[in-house]
Amino acid sequence: MAFDLGNARTLLTAAVALALLCCAPRLAAQEPAPVVSSVPGETAGEYATRMQWFRDAKFGVFICWGPCSIAEGEIGWSRWGPRPGIGDATGGVPLDVYDNLCKQFNPTEFDARAWVELVRDAGAKYVIFLTRHHDGFSMFDTHESDYKVTNTPFGRDVTAELATALHEAGIRIFWYYSQPDWHHPDYLTANHQRYVRYLFAQVRELLTNYGKIDGMWFDGLQGTAETWNTPELFAMIRALQPDILINNRAGVPGDFDTPEQTLGSFQLDRPWESCITMSTGWSWLGPEAPVKSLKECLHLLIRCAGGGGNLALDTGPMPDGRIDPRQVDRYRAMGAWLGRHGETIYATTGGPYKPGNWGVATRKGDTVYLHILAWPKGGELKLPPLEAQVLSCEALTGGTATVRQTDDELSVSVPAAKRNYIDTIVALKLDRPAADLVPISLLTRGSLTVGKRATASSVWSTDYSAEKAFDGDEGTRWGAEPGSTSGWLEVDLGSAKTFDKAIVLEAPWNRTRKFQLQCRDGNEWRTIAEGDTLGDVALRFAPVTARHVRLNVESATDVPTIWEVELYPPDVALPASGPTMREVTVGP
Repeated sequence: MAFDLGNARTLLTAAVALALLCCAPRLAAQEPAPVVSSVPGETAGEYATRMQWFRDAKFGVFICWGPCSIAEGEIGWSRWGPRPGIGDATGGVPLDVYDNLCKQFNPTEFDARAWVELVRDAGAKYVIFLTRHHDGFSMFDTHESDYKVTNTPFGRDVTAELATALHEAGIRIFWYYSQPDWHHPDYLTANHQRYVRYLFAQVRELLTNYGKIDGMWFDGLQGTAETWNTPELFAMIRALQPDILINNRAGVPGDFDTPEQTLGSFQLDRPWESCITMSTGWSWLGPEAPVKSLKECLHLLIRCAGGGGNLALDTGPMPDGRIDPRQVDRYRAMGAWLGRHGETIYATTGGPYKPGNWGVATRKGDTVYLHILAWPKGGELKLPPLEAQVLSCEALTGGTATVRQTDDELSVSVPAAKRNYIDTIVALKLDRPAADLVPISLLTRGSLTVGKRATASSVWSTDYSAEKAFDGDEGTRWGAEPGSTSGWLEVDLGSAKTFDKAIVLEAPWNRTRKFQLQCRDGNEWRTIAEGDTLGDVALRFAPVTARHVRLNVESATDVPTIWEVELYPPDVALPASGPTMREVTVGP
């Protein structure tokens, strides 16, 4: 290892107390403020204690399975039939075929203990098992319906067998349960309350007949708390399993957030879990369906940990009950990697550096782990300074790391031959607890646009407002209105500012086919830079002084969507970037 402390640093202690997460002052020590969770009146400390195992786990396996695997169609969504509340399907497996696949379902190769052994080999700490999807088929021996796994040729309660194996292995259990049931005759009809009673009865079975259950993973689509009578439902759940965790898909926030098929934003005040498929669908889509590479799978896990969240990586078992051998290999390879580097993932917190194109950081104790997923073109990673002293550094993936620390930056390098193609991990041992450090964004350092007032030609919804493209968070974005193929973003810098560099993040979709970066000159818009593609791009141009700046997407292949637009003055260097960032110089 090698490091250079550079100038002496002013040591700054950031007292960050979990009780402040609710953003309300504590009136008295004996009256802790409540937080938003599935438990009414729960304090921040109680919530933190209950959620700690989940935060520490970081990695779970999602399993979506059912008779639909016979047809190699997506579970629920491939059923060509009515979908009350969201509109009928327009294609897929014909209704009379889909609903009768259960008569052929005979997964004679199913072995719950083999599945659990794979989960353990993968390094995952919990399983989310689909007990019922929107198609209404129950993968457990419910007494409320005949449309269930024990009425198939197989005849066994796979949920019971899996629960037994998971309990034996000490692996925690979540039951996935869809509140919508497109098969049930009372769902969203005049008799909907009768359906709700059916739903309650099934949930009661799941939490009564299978031992200790650690979580309920609902999937309510557009349903509200009133649709499912959520307050009463949660009260029943809590009475049956007092320590259970509940996700955010029952019309209320629940205990944790669940971004789907995307990485969650950097968020430390509330747990989250990205649920993402290893293949292209949640259930088995056949042997030709592609599977993510080991590098892709590990990058998902690493980026989730660096953002403060978990990864639930899905597999869809085959009709015979086995898991696709390709996916078995991926899970086991992930476990082997975690066996070597799990200390940098498990029981860590994201940060202090926020995720970027270069990679992420995790932290635990007095150590910050830099996960360098994409080295800058110059071969040296330059980060904003840390408000702590680096006492030592170590390249955990091989080679020797060199770290130089000054009041202006922290630079990290590892010889090119020793950089790991998946993740080069550099551990920085600090002179204080790493958790004390305030999160640091590379994009926001010196940016003129962060937090400034923004407007747009249109927005998809309030979750994709213009401000999202100027908030310094690479996990949030602006989206134009549905159906649009053009649009613009405008930012008001507050007063005239001089800038000569810009970063625009559009990847991974690269929808833009013609754009202009413009500044307002009187009543006219003057073009600074233009082109026929965006992606992730760093633009350099002659210095411009202006107050109002806009990015005009003149044409795109789909709805324009932009993660970030940053402008930098001449005395601020562009932040570290990876190989997906194009650098374009405009003019001479």
